[in-house]
Amino acid sequence: MALFTKEEALRYHACGHPGKVETVPVKPCATQRHLSMAYTPGVADACRAIHADAAEGYAYTNKGNLVAVVSNGTAVLGLGDIGPLAGKPVMEGKGVLFKVFADVDVYDLCIEQKDPAKIIEFVKMLEPTFGGINLEDIKAPECFEIEQTLIREMDIPVFHDDQHGTAIISGAGLIAALELAGKKAEEVKVVVSGAGAGAIACTNFFMALGVRRENVYMFDSRGLLHKGRAGLNAAKLAFAQERDHGSLADVMRGADVFLGLSVGGMVTPDMVASMAANPIVFACANPDPEIAYPDAKAVRDDLIMATGRSDYPNQINNVLGFPFIFRGALDVQARTINEEMKMAAARALAALAKEPVPAEALAPYGLASASFGVDYIIPKALDPRVIEWVAPAVAEAAMRTGVARRVIDLDAYRVELRERMKAARARIGAFIDSYGLDF
Repeated sequence: MALFTKEEALRYHACGHPGKVETVPVKPCATQRHLSMAYTPGVADACRAIHADAAEGYAYTNKGNLVAVVSNGTAVLGLGDIGPLAGKPVMEGKGVLFKVFADVDVYDLCIEQKDPAKIIEFVKMLEPTFGGINLEDIKAPECFEIEQTLIREMDIPVFHDDQHGTAIISGAGLIAALELAGKKAEEVKVVVSGAGAGAIACTNFFMALGVRRENVYMFDSRGLLHKGRAGLNAAKLAFAQERDHGSLADVMRGADVFLGLSVGGMVTPDMVASMAANPIVFACANPDPEIAYPDAKAVRDDLIMATGRSDYPNQINNVLGFPFIFRGALDVQARTINEEMKMAAARALAALAKEPVPAEALAPYGLASASFGVDYIIPKALDPRVIEWVAPAVAEAAMRTGVARRVIDLDAYRVELRERMKAARARIGAFIDSYGLDF
């Protein structure tokens, strides 16, 4: 059953203050003295301090807690190339999630540009203002060039969440699912439906966990990627099998893992039935998975399944990743988000899934209990403990690998995060309540 109607969703976005975010001051400006410090002449002291030492920019501006969500609207969640203005509600939504889940401030920048070189040029010019860049809903293969160039040429974290967010969360799920299935990453046969940015990033992450490239069978809309096919770009060619092994149904036989980041209805119950013992199915197409959860569970009682939906167990939800990854990266003033930081996030989520689940994490879902097992392989998105597990893990990895400008005490940091989020939730709640909106 739908949680809301189209009319209710449009009212949510339109009523009161249009959109979902606004900018508010965090320092008083009620007296002449306040005004003089906020702007002229007092602001000159902050400017001079930063001019003398650029590191002071983190002390005297919001740079250290500010992320740009940049999109050209060419691959907007399930809607395709709808352009930057039509994609703006998604980018505003991303800003809401950053703020609500990790107290990170965001400006969404939706740009009318498809040329990768010009997008790169634009984003590079943002570095003085922002502590990090979240690329969003930019289509493949351009997104690969854009992200990799910016990572090389910028001195702040650049993260394409459509790739790495999905990869980190599904990677956390895979760690748990393999343990429950009694299987080793290096031995499993993995079938992937989809060959876009998300599918490729997830598969690369699975390989970082031990999956062997030769055991990966990736399909795009034309069929299996294999070296006998013409016209494969470099990103797809990297996953091409030596020869054609047949259709998706053919290759699903005996498979241990299915990863779907394509379209609904790609997988039939017979395909799931043909998989190996204790199969793992991550059907992440939204809103309709490659196979519906009830249909898959009906044919296999040994199945471990996850989807992108919140109404079934084991939701692969990027909100478990990006707010907390950026929180940890920003708090140590990291220069980049490297592979060690991504892996640390995934392993922290997998570890948290084994911890006893408190009532405050269950209440938003109307659950009485949950524990590590086939119906709980990753934490719930609204579990307030996630920030205390993921952000410190990311920060520690950044310090350990030498990309952090700042060293912090991790035990004290966990306490600080708990108190920060308690205060932030109260502040945000009071501010929203002041609008008198009823949803």
